[in-house]
Amino acid sequence: MDLQGKIALVTGGSNGIGKQTALQLAKEGVTVYITGRNKERLEAAASEIGAIPILADSSNQTDVDSVFTQIMSESKSLDILINNAGFGAGWAELGELKMKDMINVYQTNVFGAAMMAQAAANIFKKQRSGNIVNIGSTASLKGYAKGSIYASSKFALRGLSQCWQADLRPYNVRVMHINPSEVTTAFGKTDGAMRAEVENKLRPKEIADVIVSQLKMDERGFVPEVTVWATNPW
Repeated sequence: MDLQGKIALVTGGSNGIGKQTALQLAKEGVTVYITGRNKERLEAAASEIGAIPILADSSNQTDVDSVFTQIMSESKSLDILINNAGFGAGWAELGELKMKDMINVYQTNVFGAAMMAQAAANIFKKQRSGNIVNIGSTASLKGYAKGSIYASSKFALRGLSQCWQADLRPYNVRVMHINPSEVTTAFGKTDGAMRAEVENKLRPKEIADVIVSQLKMDERGFVPEVTVWATNPW
């Protein structure tokens, strides 16, 4: 797909993988909207990238509706949804899990992603074209100790990706699922500050490179799922 002139929405675009993906899409000539929950970080990222900021929480249906109302009012169409917003919490062994943590994580990682994708799909089905990229995790491939809440939310997103691939292929809509391993982002940090790069860890750029390359593939084909590992993370 030729990205020049396309319209994209990147959720969780204030930092990390979302911000880097938005930046690289903008460099390809894409009009990029980014969402985030922290106004200051969102506006700073948008200014740096050359993106359009929309203050919104993807776990809130009213916010989701407002995002798509704004995009369709301003740009009249949408070509790409990057479902990147997500977080981890409630790291605990079975026997110590808290319902509140599970609900909070699922509200964004699963339900929010689904509502964003549903709104995008309603546009894409009418256009008979479009792209949804879900940012999963290697945690969606194998569970681990104290990862019940986060890993299961990413397993759920992976299952949704597979269902949407089946739902939307008749409409010429591509759904792609990306599983990053450990990336030096602000993941798990309450202050939103990015971690410093580490030589043997992935950067957001490696993940953004994969996303952009998949989108640039001719629309006759797509890669349903790809996992990105650090070459030697030890």
